[in-house]
Amino acid sequence: MKKFLFCEAGYKEIDHWVPNCWVSVENPDNDDFRFLTETLKVPESFITDIADVDERPRTETEDDWLLTVVRIPLQQKGNSIPFITIPIGVITNGDIIVSLCYHQTELISDFIEYTNKKNIHVDNKLELILRLIHSSAVWFLKYLKQINVEENSAEKELEKSIRNEDLLRMMKLQKTLVYFNTSIRGNEATIGRLRTIFQGTGYLDNDLVEDVVIELRQANSTVNIYSDILTGTMDAFASIISNNVNTIMKRMTSFSIILMLPTLIASFYGMNVSFSLEKSPFAFGLIVTFSILLSAIAFVLFRKIKWF
Repeated sequence: MKKFLFCEAGYKEIDHWVPNCWVSVENPDNDDFRFLTETLKVPESFITDIADVDERPRTETEDDWLLTVVRIPLQQKGNSIPFITIPIGVITNGDIIVSLCYHQTELISDFIEYTNKKNIHVDNKLELILRLIHSSAVWFLKYLKQINVEENSAEKELEKSIRNEDLLRMMKLQKTLVYFNTSIRGNEATIGRLRTIFQGTGYLDNDLVEDVVIELRQANSTVNIYSDILTGTMDAFASIISNNVNTIMKRMTSFSIILMLPTLIASFYGMNVSFSLEKSPFAFGLIVTFSILLSAIAFVLFRKIKWF
């Protein structure tokens, strides 16, 4: 699905393409591909590159075309990993500005709404790229807050009862933080490359670049903090699980030894040989009492060394 957006005081949707308008394409179909390749003459190699879900943030030129790939966060509802990152490509050439993403995202619609609310005028293609990167940093921070809530919830569940499901939940969050960290650092490196390409062109707004870099660094710092906390929590619960297993094994061993003593005495008196008390009417009671006494002594000893 494609949208034609023209910026005056914020982006407004128009019904056809005009020079210097922004063509936003999400979840492209065959009609969108034909428009990009036949009408706008976008290189097919760029379109193919963006289709790769693992495409790293970068810039690439082909003739007069410039492809900038940025990674943005995406929430997956009902999926094994709650948050991932996906590539979005911004393809420019003169008065042609195209963004292409193979997923439907909240970021684009939120960005358009934000420009209208703040009456932002985007002067050129570099500013659009930088503002999209800035918006990605904002969404990284937004999703990081949700990850922190999920982490706290999983931690509380683990405090009640250590279950594999809760540990797997935390492991998936940790994997998400790795994706976020890699993508944010890649986006930051892309800004440095764009700054070099557009240096001296009149497109470069150093204040905007600085704002975007600060936002990305804040997001990266938050990712690192949450990752360290999550790693520490996982290690702590791993130690708790190991300690619980050791405690259970000690108790089972102690219980087996206590039960072994009466069994041992009963085995001795069950042999087909002569023993004392065999003709005494109190033999059974004495043997049972002695067995219980030995078990009680063993129990007290184990309690003293805190095996129970």
